[in-house]
Amino acid sequence: MRVVGLLSGTSIDGIDVAVAELRADGDRVELSALGHLELPYPDGLRDRLLAALPPNPSSAGELTRLDTEAGQAFGEAAAAGICRFGQADLVVSLGQTVYHWVEDGRALGTLQLGQPAWIAERTGLPVVADLRTRDVAAGGHGAPLASTLDHLWLRDLALETGRPAAALNIGGIANLTVVFPDAPTLAYDTGPGNALLDLAAFQVTGTAHRDTDGALATAGTPRKDLLDRLLDDGFYAAPPPKSTGKEHFHGDYLAAATAGLPPIGGPDLLATLTELTAVTIAAECARHGVGTVIASGGGVRNPALWRALTEHLTVPLRTSDELGLPGDVKEAYLTALLGWLTWHGHPANVPSATGAAGPRVLGSITPGSGPLTLPPPLPEPVTRLRVAAGVDDTIGITNART
Repeated sequence: MRVVGLLSGTSIDGIDVAVAELRADGDRVELSALGHLELPYPDGLRDRLLAALPPNPSSAGELTRLDTEAGQAFGEAAAAGICRFGQADLVVSLGQTVYHWVEDGRALGTLQLGQPAWIAERTGLPVVADLRTRDVAAGGHGAPLASTLDHLWLRDLALETGRPAAALNIGGIANLTVVFPDAPTLAYDTGPGNALLDLAAFQVTGTAHRDTDGALATAGTPRKDLLDRLLDDGFYAAPPPKSTGKEHFHGDYLAAATAGLPPIGGPDLLATLTELTAVTIAAECARHGVGTVIASGGGVRNPALWRALTEHLTVPLRTSDELGLPGDVKEAYLTALLGWLTWHGHPANVPSATGAAGPRVLGSITPGSGPLTLPPPLPEPVTRLRVAAGVDDTIGITNART
């Protein structure tokens, strides 16, 4: 079946749309990447979503408006993907996370905006959404759900090499999946990816929402006093599974970290935060004796961060593009896979990665314009994933409406 996957990450850069064809072949699922779009939010919506993030105050009225408008934007994004790549059978949305509630290392709740009814109304297709909450209800972190794709995809690589294989995604938050040849898969957030970098870039420039091409960081030198203070955060010492977000790594957090230190120039600040991301990722890879790291996400496009990663990692660093999945939208293809598993009654979490009490079928289903008819459950458990040769191409669209 053809599935449209929708995702907006913690950086809230826009909506990623990926169209995949998925089919079961025994215990293996085959994913053909057919194409993807990257669409901006309608004017003003991104700024309002950012303004709703902790520690900023919000209201029930504003969250309702954002839930509606984000749902409408996701609906238009799905329609754009269908228009470009042909009719689909199912839409799957991870929505836009605005709060991830974690206390004492335990996830207690999570909130994603983007009401799926608007997507179903716009496309006429059934929609799988709210994919994180069931895992949280089962005692997990509801993240990183990338562990599902990575666990299936990298299993053969780990078995062939005899060493753990790691999938690294660098979005606003960096997360790592470690697939072992002889032990359960682990996956967790390692700390900030681009979240603090994006904040600092805006503070330094007043206009830019990211350090484009790592230019500021490249012109600076990491400040050891600030880096040591940042690394003292208890999050890094906490054992996995664990998750975090912008409710932890935000503007006030950065201000507190720099308070009382000698003045820090803009380039040095960006260089230090780049080093923080690279050092914390490399430390987790070393902890597990990883043999290969396969990276994806927006952070891969930052040359300064890529250089820092290659300096601190002692093993090969590759991109997911090299293995057939476009790194910019790998998690949108993940979303399509999660929804496909749910549609077929198959658990879509990895309990050893999220910390859930056991396998769970994730999400809720909103019917499309016709009767809701689910297929029979898959005849055997899915244990592997193969990325087939596809025709994926990257398309930038300047307006989310078609």
